[in-house]
Order: sequence, then structure tokens, then C-alpha cells
Amino acid sequence: MEPSKIISDGITFDDVLLLPARSDFLPAETDTRTRLTRHITLNIPLLSAPMDTVTEASLAIALAQEGGLGVIHKNLSTESQVREVVKVKRSANGVIVDPQTLGPDAPVKSARRLMEEQNISGIPITDDGTPRGKVVGILTRRDMKFIEDPEGDVRDMMTSQNLVTGPPDTTLEQAEQILSKNKVEKLLLVDNALNLRGLITMRDIDKLQSFPDACRDTRGRLRVGAAVGVRQLDRVGELIDAEVDLLVVDSAHGHSRNVIETVRSIKKQYEIEVVAGNVATEEGAADLIDAGVDAVKVGIGPGSICTTRIVSGVGVPQITAVTSACRAAEPEGVPVISDGGIRHSGDITKAIAAGANCVMLGSLLAGLDESPGEIIIRAGRRYKTYRGMGSEGAMVQGSAERYRQEVSFGPEKFVPEGVEGRVPYRGSLSEFVFQIVGGLKAGMGYCGTQTIEELRRHGRFCRISGASLAESHPHDIAITKESPNYTVEYAEAEE
Repeated sequence: MEPSKIISDGITFDDVLLLPARSDFLPAETDTRTRLTRHITLNIPLLSAPMDTVTEASLAIALAQEGGLGVIHKNLSTESQVREVVKVKRSANGVIVDPQTLGPDAPVKSARRLMEEQNISGIPITDDGTPRGKVVGILTRRDMKFIEDPEGDVRDMMTSQNLVTGPPDTTLEQAEQILSKNKVEKLLLVDNALNLRGLITMRDIDKLQSFPDACRDTRGRLRVGAAVGVRQLDRVGELIDAEVDLLVVDSAHGHSRNVIETVRSIKKQYEIEVVAGNVATEEGAADLIDAGVDAVKVGIGPGSICTTRIVSGVGVPQITAVTSACRAAEPEGVPVISDGGIRHSGDITKAIAAGANCVMLGSLLAGLDESPGEIIIRAGRRYKTYRGMGSEGAMVQGSAERYRQEVSFGPEKFVPEGVEGRVPYRGSLSEFVFQIVGGLKAGMGYCGTQTIEELRRHGRFCRISGASLAESHPHDIAITKESPNYTVEYAEAEE
């Protein structure tokens, strides 16, 4: 073998530790804000993976409320994926500029169905049934309680007198005062001609106050991303119409012609933030940046459910992959996302110190209440199902394209690059995120870096041995009580 074929050593999270440095602040005083793309900022550096046992609307909402962002998976029909995006965008608003409306002649059963489908408790009624029509009333769930004829018209049930309204430029603070004074939950924003211009609800005001660090767009709505495959431009258009905040062109091999051409097509046709991957080399990142991406996603085979490296013999250990991609991304000002291989909160600190702006999580989130996986009870303990998008089950459901395999050949011709399994049940997302972000903040404190950008630029590593890794984990003890941020299973596996 020619010596030039051995490019470099590859290292990953368990091969290194960060060196401590002088700190003049407490971990609670750190700033975890970071760039996700050229134009989107996160308040915590966490993304959820677009996997069918990880991210649908429930988890995306919960993560955005904490300051991160969820990416809806694409193992769904276009209609279903759009529906998940809409659920997130409508889950919390500042001012709803395009509220759901009906006309006064609409049947009451249509109003009931609309409330159930959109998870809303009130519908403005306009003369022509459009979001810009003249306001003639409002129908709420409270009005619906007294319905005697479900076939009747909305006009017979709506509130049409003494409507509480405000001008279009009403602030949230002013809206809260008006709603409290009038003891109602919805404020109709209208112009001088009583044409509807928006809606503010007390529920949304409460959510804004409850989650001050939430990741929101310019209209106060939670941000959300969606994964798309190569050449899925029809899906792209519908997701953009649903006001998705960013698209993730998701492929196991992002350094490929189809991915690059898809990125170029999207950026040419639409004004939308585009993330693409996965890559693991400087050249791969450079080609995606040349195509116009707003962030590069890095990781070939580090995931717990991924068998790509074993099946194909290809991959790059994650710390090396991140540092390689950053060599291309840093001069261009393009953020890097480390995707895969995160098992502990300390791995997040290491990924960022290696140059990543944020990390994408799969297995750590799959065990949460908000993930779509099923709960399994085994030996008295609770688990949730988790599978790789390269597993046979996921490929049958639609992810074969991600691995450049022809769906029309049938499942018997698939060559899986992932497995199916279970992960420990971890409870609610908010409590879990508190722990892992707390671990990141502790790491930033030890490194003397008060911001994510400082950690990226000044974090320093030392290589460690297998004995050092064993020393780093709990040892010479039988753990009898679990810690909320360290699993006994791992410690027992090390014994």
C-alpha cells in the first residue's frame, strides 16, 4: 500500500478530553446561543434528527420551545409532512396574521371540524369567509357548547355584539391589557373598515412568557425544519408554502452530484435556508458550500443505529470529520452541524470545541415522551423503539432514496445500512434538555469559554488511552441509584 493512501489518524469523542482553563464566570452565566445557518440563530445548540422514530410535530414543538429546532422526517407523504410543519407553526404565535376564518353561512359542523383539525379554540367570522374580510363575529368553543342543531349556520351561534378589537399595530403587551380588562381570550385586530388584519390569543401570550428562550421566527412563531430528498422539488414547494423555516437535503452521501444539483435548484427557485449533508471531508463541505448551502451537516456512520461504516467500509470518525469540514466552512462563514455519535452531554461540548456550531441528536431524543416511537416494557424497565433510517423497516417506509437505493426493486433488494432497536425511556424533553444543556454549560465553564463561539475557537484537546476512558467513567462501584444524566446501562457494559 502506498503511504499516501493513509491520509491521517481518525479520532472521535471517546479518543479525546478537553483541557480545563482559567474561568472568571459561573456555568450559569454562559451564553449558549449559536448560528444554525447563515440567517437563523438557536438559543441552545441542539437539533433533532429527521428520523421517523425521533421527530414529528410534538418533539419539534417541545425542542423549539427550549431554544433548539426540530427537523420533520420525510418518511411521510408530502401532505402529512406539510401537516406536521403546520402544527408547529400554528402551535404558538405572536400575532396570527392569517388566522383560520369562516363565513357566517358556514355550517356549524365545519367550524367544529376546523377547530379539531387545527387545534384552535376560536374562529373569526368574516363577511366573505376570508382572512381579510370584514369582521362580523367570532365563534369560540364556549359558543359551541350550546349548539342544539349541528346542521345550523355559524351566524346563529357566533358572538356578533360587543366584539373586542384592536388596531393592527397592537403590541403583545397592549393586547394582554385589553384581554385582561375585557376578560376574553381572543383579540381581533382590524383596520378602520373593520377588515380583519390579525388575531392575538391569550394562550399564545402565555406561551411566549412561559418560554422566553424559544426559537421563534420574526412573527413570534416557533421555527421548524423539514427534510427532503434529492429531486423532490414538488415537496419543497409545498413545504415552503407551509412556511417551513429551513430545508434539510438529507442523504447518507451528501458529497454527490444529485445532492449538489438539488441544493442549486432549491436556492435558484426559492428564498429559503438550506442545510445539506451528510459529508465527512473538507472537499465534501467545500462542494456543498459552492452549491449555496446555508449550513453543512457532517457525519458518515457515527450514529448508534448506523452500520454504514461496517457494511461499506467507509466513514470518518466524528471529531476528525468535523474539523475537516470546518476547514472549508469557516472561511466562508458557513455553520457546521455535527450529526451523530452523541451519547453524553460532554460529547456536545467536544463537538463544538472541534468546530461545530451545533449538534443533531437522534438516539438521545428517541426515548422522550414527545418522540413518535412506541413504548416497550422489558424486564420491568421502559424503553422506546428507535431505528436507523437505513434500517430495512425504515427503507420500506420510504427512506431507501436517502441511501441511493432504488425503491422499485423491492425490499428484498435493499442493502440496509442501519438497525432497529430500543433506547431507554427518558421522560419529558424539557427535563432532559435541562440536563444536557447543563452539562454543556459545565464544560464551557471548565474550558473558560463563556460563549459557543469562544468554545469553538479556544477549546483544546488531549488524546487519551483506553485506560483513561475507563477512568473517566464511574468505576470500582456498583451503581445503585441512577443519575438523570448518566445511564447505568453504559456503566455496567464497561465492567
